[in-house]
Amino acid sequence: MTTISSKVFRHHRKADGTYNVKICIYHQKERVYIDTAHYVTDKKLTSILTIKDPVLIRLINQTLDDYRETISRVSNKIDFLDARELRDYLISKNEAIDFIKFCQLHIDSLDKNGQKKSAANYRTIRYSLIDYFKKDKVSTDEITLNSIRGYEQYLKSERTITRTNQFGKLVTTYSRKLSANSINNYLRDFKGLYSAALSFYNNTHSDIVRIKHNPFEHFKIADATQTKKRNITITQVRKIRDCMVVSDTSAELARDLFMLSFYLCGINAADLHACTYQVVGDRVEYNRSKTKGKRKDNAFISIKVIPEAGALLYKYRNLSKRYATSENLNAALSTGMRQISEITLIPDVTYYWARHTFANLARNTCRKSKDDIALALNHVDQARKTTDIYLAKDWSIIDEVQLAVVSLLRKLDKREAAFAFRIQHFLVRKYGGLKEIADSLFAKLP
Repeated sequence: MTTISSKVFRHHRKADGTYNVKICIYHQKERVYIDTAHYVTDKKLTSILTIKDPVLIRLINQTLDDYRETISRVSNKIDFLDARELRDYLISKNEAIDFIKFCQLHIDSLDKNGQKKSAANYRTIRYSLIDYFKKDKVSTDEITLNSIRGYEQYLKSERTITRTNQFGKLVTTYSRKLSANSINNYLRDFKGLYSAALSFYNNTHSDIVRIKHNPFEHFKIADATQTKKRNITITQVRKIRDCMVVSDTSAELARDLFMLSFYLCGINAADLHACTYQVVGDRVEYNRSKTKGKRKDNAFISIKVIPEAGALLYKYRNLSKRYATSENLNAALSTGMRQISEITLIPDVTYYWARHTFANLARNTCRKSKDDIALALNHVDQARKTTDIYLAKDWSIIDEVQLAVVSLLRKLDKREAAFAFRIQHFLVRKYGGLKEIADSLFAKLP
């Protein structure tokens, strides 16, 4: 049985001689209390601390009646709540939900869970919504079908963005309209945040529904257009590996990490930055940060550290000390990959192309199965989740995919070495020795 009553406690007497009137909730054999906005003095109390002021009695009874009515509406589900959950619901049931505040709470939770990329994406949406609504407090009631449509149009237009810089000053910049695929990503992440809010505030088991509408049910997000294939040939991979760059520059960082990702089955920059991986024997083991919070196995993977990868993995073992955040690392990689693109004449190539190229070569050149490639890329097959429960991970499958792809690069090196040897052999036969070759070449210089 659940009861609601008002209480005043003598030991809660404040320095000014007043007592706060509290609402006592007795539920599941436990008492919890809610502070009210009402304060009384000894003159308004009886000797046993009951309120005798008729005006105050009427005001408190209104609150009690409201709480009792609420409890009656959820009476068939109330046993699913403990006393504290019931108290929290009664306190919050009439409060507007600040969606922007919830976004930050959700982002903080993702950050704490190591899902840095998802947190960064949602952080972008939070800032964008503040810009759109022109305020940093937005009720969930303000998120309607019309406001979502307005937000979509806002993303399609040029707009001003105001941010506080590192010196605490407001800086206004102008942003161009987003591409169709970027708009798709923004709206998808907006929907993801709203779905998270629905899950957080609505308890369907007990019929407690604080957010009573979902405008995204009536809003269709346009399908993203097919993106350009982000893969290159094995010859172009070698061109990146062998390109000459200045030491300790963004270009060197980009070249080395691109190849490290290629060698380690498309490892993400965020996981290299986090440095949460462990080298166990000749294997590197880690939980993929992008998906570890979405999978029962925490997206664990074990990859063989081949000789080509070992030195690079050691060289960049302290990326988190060099770059404060994964976003900073990504910015350096973007700068470096633009320089690599200019040096190699490979247009638009980015760090993430290493992962795509690895997968593309594994499938189309090495003829590996899509399931084996998905395992190597640490993807999860939604259609085979039940089957995966019964199957132990066989890391040798990943080793086979990795070896097949890396062997393409090794074979290319061997062919080039063999060709160079044949050229050298021909020149030696013609000129009689290396010194003679050099003398002959220098003699022909102007």
